[in-house]
Amino acid sequence: MAIICPKCGRQYDVVLFDFQSYILCDCGYKITKEDLHRRFLLTSAVYVIIPARYQSTRFPGKVLVKWQKKPLIQHVYECANKSPLPKAVFIATDDKRIANCVKTFKGNVIMTSSKHPSGTDRLAEAAQLLKLSPTDIIVNVQGDMPYFPPQIIEEVANPLLNNPFLTMATLVCKITDTKEIYDPNCVKVVFSQNGRAIYFSRSPIPYYRDETKTIYYKHIGIYAYRKAFLDKYIKLSQTPLEKAECLEQLRVLEHGYTIYINITEHEVIDINTPEDLKKLEKINF
Repeated sequence: MAIICPKCGRQYDVVLFDFQSYILCDCGYKITKEDLHRRFLLTSAVYVIIPARYQSTRFPGKVLVKWQKKPLIQHVYECANKSPLPKAVFIATDDKRIANCVKTFKGNVIMTSSKHPSGTDRLAEAAQLLKLSPTDIIVNVQGDMPYFPPQIIEEVANPLLNNPFLTMATLVCKITDTKEIYDPNCVKVVFSQNGRAIYFSRSPIPYYRDETKTIYYKHIGIYAYRKAFLDKYIKLSQTPLEKAECLEQLRVLEHGYTIYINITEHEVIDINTPEDLKKLEKINF
């Protein structure tokens, strides 16, 4: 059994507490038995909320486009429900067309305001309407992600379940198609050795001055938030790098908060343009 340092993420065997009253981590943080109790006494339920809007610049109404006789939003909902971890799965929308569609396949739908500037704001309102606890974990799955293995729900939520000091987590995977390195629609990410995000960019990062074989990681647009942090997040002001890259998650980093990075090997498919529907042809639904 391990205790995780809430500052840097290093793990230590709890047996060490049998010989000393605290563990001094290499990063300088003093891990106490209070930290141990907090980890194992904190109870958090996991909920999946899928923000869905009708308007999309490149592909309006995409969540209602049918594939294999089902709208894309239904595929997203069904993928999320295959995971045994969430207590419940909800779709949050401001559009009656989407709400009526969800009702046809007997999904859980929450009507939210039409004035939200982002999916994260819609997510926060839905969590408020559901009266979730500050310690509950909310997994944000994109409404245009019609295929993903259910294991990724656990991969993004488990870091928060295992470490009560973490407030936000997301997933990345290795880039295997070199075209994606230079594609601005594919967001690249660099992170520290203990899994903390350093930067997200539409540009190729890191830049290698010398010819060196390297690994690039792309960001997968699925997040886990602790409810208390989500409430704080939506109140943060927009930041220069966020505006420059048009990447909302940079707001978290620029305000000094941490995003935990977990690496997945699972394939995820999201739909941004009509041409992206071809990606689904290799999936056996």
